[in-house]
Parts: sequence; structure tokens; C-alpha cells
Amino acid sequence: MADTSIPSGLPGAWALEARGLGKRYRRGWALRDCSFRLPAGRICGLVGPNGAGKSTLLGMTTRQVEPTEGELRIFGVAVGEASVMPRFAFLGQDKPLFKRFTVAETLRMGSELNPGWDMAAAERIVRSGDVPPHARVGTLSGGQRTRVAFALAFGKRPDLLLLDEPMSDLDPLARDEMSTLLMAEAVERGTTVVMSSHMLTELEDMCDYLLVLAGGRIRMAGDADALVPAHTLVTGVTRDGRLPAGLDGHTVIENRVQGRQFQAMVRPNGPLSGDWQTSEPSLEEVLLAHLRSPDAPPLYTPGARVGAEGTRTA
Repeated sequence: MADTSIPSGLPGAWALEARGLGKRYRRGWALRDCSFRLPAGRICGLVGPNGAGKSTLLGMTTRQVEPTEGELRIFGVAVGEASVMPRFAFLGQDKPLFKRFTVAETLRMGSELNPGWDMAAAERIVRSGDVPPHARVGTLSGGQRTRVAFALAFGKRPDLLLLDEPMSDLDPLARDEMSTLLMAEAVERGTTVVMSSHMLTELEDMCDYLLVLAGGRIRMAGDADALVPAHTLVTGVTRDGRLPAGLDGHTVIENRVQGRQFQAMVRPNGPLSGDWQTSEPSLEEVLLAHLRSPDAPPLYTPGARVGAEGTRTA
């Protein structure tokens, strides 16, 4: 597990740092008391059900949504400062591209709008997918359009790439191709990536850091390889239809009782001493348990926690 408690001691060591961040609309709070840190150079999965606050958080990070309270910094600079604009790129699900432009014209537009544009990298991404440079964007397949959108994003040479499910409309083969492209480009450049996705298996394969939202609040944050081992899947026999008293001293995230058998997702506070079967859950099992139990205590790894009270550290 990478040590994220103090990446380098420099103000820009954290790609994202939120303190008490919140956004309120007429209908209520979409995001509240959101505090976390994301170290630079990580691939972070942003997870949560619909309405959890993921799009609101991404909107505030991209300066499209004004926070109601709290502060958000990108590489140590307040998100409202103009100097952060060249440092991030955003790619949403709709991938807005001019359909009448050719691919070459689209990349040329990117070079004119972005200082420090890397045309060689953008053209390499397009060329590696055999996308015709003189084809109009409106005639391209979904996978080809996504590749052009990624070329625009990486051509900007961002330090932080924010993705709001840009691959959700692709077939499995195209998703795999784009995921490989994303990982290769991010690793080569040291780009920090925050990707929102409902594909939990995809996150398990790609992400080494997690932000889990439910009900507009952070439920888990930190290194994936520390958050998952902090949980244990416990299976055993119950005599009265309830969980055994031996689990009372541990944090039970979720439990199910079927007949005489129970299964519980537990964050142990010490040794588990009962006559039970225990196993380490998968990332998907941990995420689903927390998403189904939004009232469970939040869990942070040491570097992810920012002034959070009433939380547990993995």
C-alpha cells in the first residue's frame, strides 16, 4: 500500500483537498460536510448511487457549481483561482464535440484554446485507434468519438483528469480499449485521475484510491488496498434469529439472516473469537455493503482524513 499520510510535505502534494465542502439547492443538501484528501498521481474511483453527490462534487471541482460552504483546493490552490484552469481537464458522459468538425479540426481547436497543448500526444491517441483525421466527428462510432474526446483531454496535458462516466455508452470491447488507453496515458504522465463509474469491477481493476459517497456525505476515503482489508465477512449460525452477542464489540456494516445462518460485513475492533467462518471480502462486496448502509460510521485511511470527527481510520 502506498503511504499517503504525508506525500511530500509540499502544498501541492494533494491533488484535491476538501474541507467542510457543501452544496445546497432548494430541495436540500446535495453534498454536505465533505472533507477528504486525494494524493497526487493516484487513480481514484468516485463511487455512489444516483443522487449521492458525485456529479455535484465533480461540478465544484470543475468550477461549474459554486459551493455553499467549505473550501476546495486543487494542488494547493483554491478552486476559484484562475491559475487552476490549465491544471485540470474534464470529460463527461455526453462528450460534447462539434459533429461537423473533422477530427483534425477538433484537435486544432484544442491547440488554439489550450496553452501548452501537446499535439503530438493528441494525434498519437487518435492514430493508435485508426481514427481517420479527415472524418467528421458526427460520422464516427461511439468508441472513436470517445477516443477523440480523450485526445482532447490528454492533449491539454492536465495534472488532474476528471471523468464522469465517459465510457458508459460503449460496448465491452470499446470500454476495455479505452480503459487501457486511459491507464497507459495516466501512468506515462503521472496524471491524477478521478473517475465516476457504476462499474464496480472496472474500478477494482483500475483504481488504487476510493471516494465513496452516499446521502451527500463521504462514507469511505483512501487507499483501496487498506480499506478492503479493514473489513471481514463473517458467516455463522444464529440460534434466535439475531446476530451473536460476540459481534457487539465490532462495527457491523451490514448483516443478513436467512433461517439459522447469518452473514455480516464487519470492521473488527479486535480479534473475532466466535465459532464463525471468516474471509476477506472483495472490493465489490465492501462497496455494496456501505452503499446499502449509509448510516454506518465513515472510514478513512490516514492520508485521506481532513479534520473528520466521529470517524474511524483504517
